[in-house]
Amino acid sequence: MNGDSPLRQNYERVLARIDRACEAAARPRASVHLLAVSKTFPAADVLALAALGQRAFGENYVQEALDKIAACRDERSRAGGLSWPERRKPLSWHFIGPIQSNKTRPIAEHFDWIHSVDREKIARRLSEQRPPAFGPLQLCVQVNVSGEASKSGVAPDEAFALVQACRELPALRVRGLTAIPEPTDDASLQRRRFAQLRELHERIRAALDPEAAGGFDTLSMGMSADLESAIAEGSTIVRIGTALFGSRPPKAGASVMT
Repeated sequence: MNGDSPLRQNYERVLARIDRACEAAARPRASVHLLAVSKTFPAADVLALAALGQRAFGENYVQEALDKIAACRDERSRAGGLSWPERRKPLSWHFIGPIQSNKTRPIAEHFDWIHSVDREKIARRLSEQRPPAFGPLQLCVQVNVSGEASKSGVAPDEAFALVQACRELPALRVRGLTAIPEPTDDASLQRRRFAQLRELHERIRAALDPEAAGGFDTLSMGMSADLESAIAEGSTIVRIGTALFGSRPPKAGASVMT
C-alpha cells in the first residue's frame, strides 16, 4: 500500500481521534478497540487495513461477509509479502447486523463476535449451531436505548433477562451490551444516550455473580460521527466504517451508520 493512500491516511486519522478521546476522558488507550466496519467494501480494503495492523472487522450482510472472509483467508495464506508469523495472526470477524433465523448457522460457523442479539430464539440457535471446535461465540446483547420503532434491540428493562438467558447457553459467552442511538449532532444528547447504556451495563454487571461479572466487560457503542462521545461514556469498542472507508450506498431496510 502506498504510504500516502487515502485508506492509510483515514486509518491514521481515526486512530488519532481515538487517542485524543481516550486522553480527554482520562482512559487508558488500550481500553478502547477499533472495529473496522467493512460492509459493502471489498476484501482488498480489508487486506490493506490488515497490513497496517487492523485485526477486527465488522459485517452486516451474511453472504457478502462469507465471500469476503473466504477471500481474505485465501489471500492471506498465500501472501508472499507477509512474514509467516504475520500470516498466522487471524482476523477477527464481528457480525453487527440484524439476524434472521435462517441465517444463524453461517453466522455461528464463521464469526467470532456477534453484536446484535436481541431475542432468546436467535441466541439459542446460535449456540446450537456453533461448531464445538471453534469455542464460544463472544456476544453482545443489543439494546434499543432511544426507543425507535425502526431500530433493532431489546428494551432496556428487558436486557437483564436476555443476558441471563444467553448466559445459560453453552456455546455463547456474553460480553456486554451494544446500542446504536438515533443519529444527532447534539453532543449532549449523544452523551446521554451512551450514558444510558453504560448505566444499564453497570446495573447488570452488579447483579451478576462475580465470575460472570468479570467477563461482562464490553460496551460496543460509537461510530464515525460520535466516537468521542461514546469513549467519554465508557465505550470499549467503537465501530467505524465511513471515517475509514468513505461513504457507502445505502441498502434498503438496513442501518448504514458506522
